[in-house]
Amino acid sequence: MPKDLAKVQKKIHKKKGAATSLHENSRDAKRLRRAGARSDKLDKLATVRAKALQPYLQRISFFQSAAQEQEASNPFTIESMQALIEIYLARDAHELSTIQSQRRPGRPPSTAEDTLKQRIEVEANEYRSGYWIPDMADVENLGRLKEWNEEWTGLGTLKYVRIARDGSRHGSSFPPKGKS
Repeated sequence: MPKDLAKVQKKIHKKKGAATSLHENSRDAKRLRRAGARSDKLDKLATVRAKALQPYLQRISFFQSAAQEQEASNPFTIESMQALIEIYLARDAHELSTIQSQRRPGRPPSTAEDTLKQRIEVEANEYRSGYWIPDMADVENLGRLKEWNEEWTGLGTLKYVRIARDGSRHGSSFPPKGKS
């Protein structure tokens, strides 16, 4: 029995012919409602997943733009990767200071300010323990990063590392899970 909305509609249309009016509680009407509800549920799950993956796509996109400025035969050192990470972590500092300056004295912080502070704190904690980035010290991986098409499906071919603030570097997996 088909579960996709388009397939259910097609099957019902073939069965009924040109007359597409259905009784409210008929089997076919129930199948259409179930298929429509399933389609809506899958669409919602897809948007939630896309929203959850967006920060990782933005992160890798930033490092891709930095890699495109670098020569292909000249990989990054740990110090240069740490400098890029610190630039990336400071990307919201201007926006945070703008939001704080617009707030009247004595007023509580806005929701936008709270979420921005929370994101900055989470990323700073991640950097202390190991910040997840593409391995830019490997020449072959650097070439693949430059050719990446900015889609989640293309990230499986890249190697990843975790770079900590103290300079330690260890391999990581894709997609990022905890302290992998």
